[in-house]
Formats: sequence, C-alpha cells, structure tokens
Amino acid sequence: MPTAKAGVAPADTGRRPREDEIDAFGVTHPGKVRKDNQDHYVLCSLRRQVVVRGSSIPEADAVLGSESERLASMVMVADGVGGAAKGETASRVALTGIARYVTRSLRCYYRSDEEEDFSEALRHGALECHEDLRRLAEESLDQRGMATTLTLYLGVWPRAYLLQVGDSRCYLLRDGELTQITRDQTMAQEMVDLGIMKPDQVAGTRLEHTLTSSIGGSHSQPTVTRFDMNWGHVLLLCSDGLTRHVSDDRIRDVLRSMTSAQQACETLLQDALDGGGTDNITIAIGRAVRRH
Repeated sequence: MPTAKAGVAPADTGRRPREDEIDAFGVTHPGKVRKDNQDHYVLCSLRRQVVVRGSSIPEADAVLGSESERLASMVMVADGVGGAAKGETASRVALTGIARYVTRSLRCYYRSDEEEDFSEALRHGALECHEDLRRLAEESLDQRGMATTLTLYLGVWPRAYLLQVGDSRCYLLRDGELTQITRDQTMAQEMVDLGIMKPDQVAGTRLEHTLTSSIGGSHSQPTVTRFDMNWGHVLLLCSDGLTRHVSDDRIRDVLRSMTSAQQACETLLQDALDGGGTDNITIAIGRAVRRH
C-alpha cells in the first residue's frame, strides 16, 4: 500500500480542468439481498459554497449550497452500519456534516501550500463528525450502535487529499495501472499488517468486515493521504458492496476502456449485482477530460 507521498508521479501543473471537462458520476443500489440501502454518496464542487453534482441524499443541493466559482472538487462515499434506519442515518449525517465543516473552513482548504494544516483540518473535521454522531446516538435509544465508514476525496488541482475512516475504498487508475490508495481499517487488515495471518487466511472471513475505525463507533482514526491528480487519471470511490463481488483486475479493465463515468459506474454496478449483490453497492467515478 503506498504511503501519502511515495510512488506518486509529478502532476501536470498546467491549467486545471474547466467545469465542462470534469466527467463525474455516482450510483448507489441496495443490492439483491438487503431491503434497505445504508450507503450514501456525494459528488460536488467546492465554491464559495458547495455545489452538488450528484447525490443519493434527498435535496442535497438545498442542504449543501449554491453555485459560484469552482475552487476545488469533493467526492464522498459512506457505508452505514448498525442496521436499516440507523445505518442510513449514520452515513447521511456524516456526509452532510463533513460537507458543512469543509464549507465553514474554506480559507484553510484553499491555501493548498499549507499542506500540513490542510490535512489536519480534514482529520479534525472527521473527528468532529464522529463526536456529533456519538452525541446523536446517546440522545435516542433508537440510534444506539449506529456508525459509518467515510471516504472523502478533496481535489485542489493538481493536489488531492484523501480522508479515510473504515473500509470503503478509493482507487486511482494512472497510466493504465490501478492502485488502491486507501487502507482498509478492518480486523483482517490489522492481522495481515501484524503478520499474524496471511491475506488468503482472512479472505472471506468475518474479519474482513469487522471495522477497527468508523465515524460514530467506539473508535475513530481518520487518516489523510496526499497525492497528485493529472489529466488522464481516473478516480473511483466505492463501498465494499462492489469489492465483495468485483475483482481489482475487473475494475481496472472497466476503467481502462470506459467511455464515460456514467458508463463505467453502470457497468461495475451490474457486475456486482451479477456477482451476488449481497450488500449495498455505491460507486463514484471522476476524471478530467480535455476538450479543445
């Protein structure tokens, strides 16, 4: 797994993409087994306020902001846990909460030369959402036990910052090769990292889906990774409903041959459903495409 700065090719410091050069799309589906969908996603532009491109949250544009000059881009995926309404509430509250935090902190987020402050602000925002969710759960017995993953991409061209809590994932296709940027915060990954078990020993076990960190759970350990984005790079965020049934090789092949973000999302969603669709499935894909 790459570190925050290791193995990253220098970014093209030329002009950032115009609004019409951003190809982004998201989709979420309950799957074939579960009746409820506890996942949520948001794709938006950071301007003076937040402008929603697409979201599974009802009336997200009214909740999160209105249009002005684009300064950055943000993509978020959250996979709620705790059962039915609790999981859905957790993922929705986390995404709207972190979006509001980012909006309140625009001056910090747009000073991309102050990278350490920038990363720390993201961590602080995640912990603030964590505490808010825990307080909400304490106020109502019906909400006890709710929690969520949170994977957030924030792009201030050409820099990119990735906030990770839980086991939803972010992949980057660069020069035709697929890299998993995030590290799963699960018991399975902990066992592998400590050398106690091998990847094939934890594959398919309950440990793969036992979170060691979450928003609203007993423990939250937000991590921030910094890397560079460039023309031709493809970003994919997803919940584990995709990766349970679709291999990294298949994801790579779909992104290599994609004709649009929407087409790639719909293809991978169908692959996950065809593979069993045993969990909620959420996919968000974005790239910059030059238009002359």
